[in-house]
Amino acid sequence: MFISASLKTISPALTAVLLLGLLLTAPAQAQRRSKTSAANADGSLATTPTAPGRPARLQPMFGGLSPAQATQIIGEAQLKAIAASFASTAEASAFFTNKGYEYLRERQPDTAVYRFNLAWLLDPKNAEAYRGLGIVASSQPTPDAAIRILIQGLALAPTSSAMLSDLGTSYLLRYSQAKKKKDLTTGMDLLQRATTTDPANAEGWQQLARGYYYQEKYAEAWAAVHKGQNASVSSLDFNLIGDLLTKLPDPQGIFK
Repeated sequence: MFISASLKTISPALTAVLLLGLLLTAPAQAQRRSKTSAANADGSLATTPTAPGRPARLQPMFGGLSPAQATQIIGEAQLKAIAASFASTAEASAFFTNKGYEYLRERQPDTAVYRFNLAWLLDPKNAEAYRGLGIVASSQPTPDAAIRILIQGLALAPTSSAMLSDLGTSYLLRYSQAKKKKDLTTGMDLLQRATTTDPANAEGWQQLARGYYYQEKYAEAWAAVHKGQNASVSSLDFNLIGDLLTKLPDPQGIFK
C-alpha cells in the first residue's frame, strides 16, 4: 500500500503525527479522494438521479423532489411538530445539520442524509444543510448531484472557504473523469478562492495541489502540498504525493 511506503520516507516524529491524523480524517474527505464526480452548473433540480430501491428520504434532497413533494413524504403534521420543539425553524434546521455531521463522523451516512434532508426542508436558506447533502452525494459514482447541491449552498454562503473547496474538489473530480478543461479551470478558481479566504484550509491546499498536478505545474503542486501539510498533516494525500514524486522530487526533501 502506497501510504505505508510513503511513511517510511519521512521522519519518525512526523510519521506518528500523520498516523494520528489519518485516524481522525473525516469520512467526507475520504469519500472525495476515492470518488469522481459531475453535475449541471445551473443548479437545476431535474438532474438528480433517483437511486433504484432506495427510499427518497435517504437520498440527498429526497432524490430531486421539490420541497412540497418532500414534505408529503415526511408528513406536514410531523414536520410542524418537529419545528415546534425549537424556537424557530432556523434553529431546528441548524440542530439537524449538526446531527447530520455527527452521523457522518460516525460513518452512518443514511442517518446523516435524513438529518440533512430535514434541515433543508426546515430552512431552505441553511447553507450548511446543502454542504452536508453535497458531502453525502459525493459518494455517488458521478459528481453531478454533489456539484448541483453545492452550487446552491455556495449561492447562500459565497465566502465559505469550506463550501468553495468542496465544490472545487468536485469539479476536479469531474475533470479526472471527463477531462473537460472547463471543469479544471472552474475547480482551480474555486480552490484558489477557498485558500485565499482561509489560508488554514488544509484540504483546500491539497486539492489545489492536485489541480496543479493536472496542469503539469509540479513545483506549484509541491508548494501547495506543503502549505496544506503546515496547516494539518492529516490532510496529506499520499496518492498525490506518489504521483508528484514520479514527476519532480520534493523540493523540500521531506518525501522521497
